[in-house]
Amino acid sequence: QVQLVESGGGSVQTGGSLRLSCAASGYTSRRYCMGWFRQAPGKEREGVAAVDSGNGSTSYGGSVKGRFTISQDNAKNTVYLQLKSLKPEDTAIYYCAIGPPLWACAGSWTRYWGQGTQVTVSS
Repeated sequence: QVQLVESGGGSVQTGGSLRLSCAASGYTSRRYCMGWFRQAPGKEREGVAAVDSGNGSTSYGGSVKGRFTISQDNAKNTVYLQLKSLKPEDTAIYYCAIGPPLWACAGSWTRYWGQGTQVTVSS
């Protein structure tokens, strides 16, 4: 059974940093996408960052590029999201996802979702 467990969320002031982690288990495919999405109340879910396990390529949403960095550990079963220079508009629930790459790790590749971790950035 596939499970994704996110951690690392919390509350931080504007300009602060957080590091989110997502540990995946039960997903046996050798190649997969893992990434982060976020959703604020009343807003659409937004792609934040993704990484392709096959080639290590990363992609970012335009609103976070240059501030957030996605990475994976040596076992390639955990991904991290380093959030820097946080802004109040970054406040959202951040969800980890995993799935097969369809067009690299862009588009609708998500298959399984974690429960999310709350990030709150105060002014």
